[in-house]
Amino acid sequence: MTDPSASARPVIALAMGDPAGISPELTAKLLVSETVREKAAIIVLGDRRVLEQGAEVAGVSLDLAVAESEDAALAAGTDRHVLVDLGHLDPKDVIPAKATAVGGAFASENFRRALLFAAAGKADAVCFTPFNKQAMRYVNPDYDDENRFVCRVLEWKGAAREFNVLPDIWNARVTSHIPLSQVAAAITEDGILRELRLTCETMRLAGIAEPRIAVAALNPHAGDGGNFGTEEIDILEPAVRRAIAEGLPVDGPWPSDTVFLRSKKGLCNAVLTMYHDQGQIAMKMMGFDLGVTLMGGFPFPICTPAHGTAYDIAGQGIADIGASVEALLLASRIAARRKAAA
Repeated sequence: MTDPSASARPVIALAMGDPAGISPELTAKLLVSETVREKAAIIVLGDRRVLEQGAEVAGVSLDLAVAESEDAALAAGTDRHVLVDLGHLDPKDVIPAKATAVGGAFASENFRRALLFAAAGKADAVCFTPFNKQAMRYVNPDYDDENRFVCRVLEWKGAAREFNVLPDIWNARVTSHIPLSQVAAAITEDGILRELRLTCETMRLAGIAEPRIAVAALNPHAGDGGNFGTEEIDILEPAVRRAIAEGLPVDGPWPSDTVFLRSKKGLCNAVLTMYHDQGQIAMKMMGFDLGVTLMGGFPFPICTPAHGTAYDIAGQGIADIGASVEALLLASRIAARRKAAA
């Protein structure tokens, strides 16, 4: 694995997530997946002991090259996936199904190293198995989501946003991890337009040549002509008109209780929602086991399964790998298209 461009498959830096949940098991399952192997060469960052424990839970046998550093991993060849063994967590220190500072430190360091590895041009994409936000906050007091963590590590000042992705529908959002009481004040014409531009750009990078984006209203019944709020009249409708004038494939705003039905009818392949749960509830109802979170706007794709650490089934070997596989495949597709266009 001399450098990313030397392999026909994109090189993906895979960060092991929270060790107290299903992340070690999912990581092990990903590393033996033939579907993943066909599409990507993986360099996984974590601790060999934690990964071996995950493989035992998953009931799989790993065939990995092991390296002591990221640079050594690049020299290990492409025949097998490679583990960068950071040697920084004894499994005895993990409390199963509990968020701890130990787990947060483990996941944070793996993710940080993976991001810097890709930022240096040595990997084409970054993926990670699920984190626990409480554990992450124990060691990163200002942590509220992965997007902000990435911006801090990369010192990124450009536009960036989380997208939730299913095979036939994307969800973008104007606001994300903020209190519901602050949502209306945070919605602006420029903010909506920025997210629409980024959504179109990111979907095209993922191979969707013709994005069709429906904008969800904020208020019940799209405000009912101003009876239930005027944000649609004052902000959303003008933003949609500006987007259309720019040539963006957008319509709306549509009442949020029916907007996702438009995707079922084939009338759109993305929905821009105004706040987190407005889209997340619909997306998880439609495809919890296949949902992917993509962080778009960065110089390389960053993907993870949309579900969490599943403490309730940790250690049982029953975690579904579907969303994790989809995350790796989406990252691989975007990375491959970036490489082809370079």
